[in-house]
Amino acid sequence: MSNFKRADRVADLIRTELADLILKQVRDPRIGAVTITGVKVTDDLRTAKIFFVEMGKDACSESVQEGLGKAAGFLRRELGRRLQLRYAPELLFVYDPSFAYGNRIESLLAEIHREEEGHAAED
Repeated sequence: MSNFKRADRVADLIRTELADLILKQVRDPRIGAVTITGVKVTDDLRTAKIFFVEMGKDACSESVQEGLGKAAGFLRRELGRRLQLRYAPELLFVYDPSFAYGNRIESLLAEIHREEEGHAAED
């Protein structure tokens, strides 16, 4: 028997469908470079927090947040049609800072590596 909760399975479905909708159906150029990184759904399936990043940027621009806010109604309606849930969850878009944090760590490690190579060449 599986230990997955229904909310977790629905969250995975929402993530997949939202990525497809944003890629193929949303015409707003402000959210063209948005990637859905995760979805957290409440146990009653009424609210979904959608975590996203804007590819190639370490911070979220105001226009992207505004674009997602404008598209939320359309996305919610389409999710309701595709997933055939009794209630389409309310979508709350939240910027995911973990990618920016990972990029920062990667750049620091690269800098340390370059310094070590510089010290090795001097010896």
